[in-house]
Amino acid sequence: MKRTRQFLTFLALSLLLGASGVALRLPSVAQPPPAFSPSKTSDPTNQIAALRAEIDQLKGKVPDQSHAMSDVGYHFANLWFAGEKKNWPLAKFYLDETRSHLKWAVRIIPVRKTKAGEVDLRGILEAVDNTLLNQIQKAIEEQDVKMFADAYKRSIEGCYSCHKASEKPYLRPRIPEQPEARIINLKPTA
Repeated sequence: MKRTRQFLTFLALSLLLGASGVALRLPSVAQPPPAFSPSKTSDPTNQIAALRAEIDQLKGKVPDQSHAMSDVGYHFANLWFAGEKKNWPLAKFYLDETRSHLKWAVRIIPVRKTKAGEVDLRGILEAVDNTLLNQIQKAIEEQDVKMFADAYKRSIEGCYSCHKASEKPYLRPRIPEQPEARIINLKPTA
């Protein structure tokens, strides 16, 4: 009995030591090699080609601007209903999310090329944010439904102006008919 216990203890310790040795070696094996290392490639032409390949690979992993703008539409539509229901904390949340996702969209494509030339989306966003979205923010802070509705409608026209300047007049926003997030209870007392 004592011998069996000693054998099992020895076996358990051996397995534990063996497993820890394997575990210590796994991280180095599991790490993928870096895609580009300047020290390994001394030829500038090869370095540039490797960097371009890495940039192309990264571009394939980043969401495009239409994805970010879909998020903007989602938050901006829900903002309308939160304000309409006088749920001011929720309206502030959706306004903040709208602003955040607009900034993300402009980081993805800061300057749009059009037939008429380049359109600096950063400048347009700054103007929209400092005027139209600030008016919505003020209406939320003052908890004024009429001011909110008026500011929201002006913001829609401001959004459409950007779409037209970007040669996308077919993207015409409007007052939403139903909230995008049907799972969220919009009532302020919920």
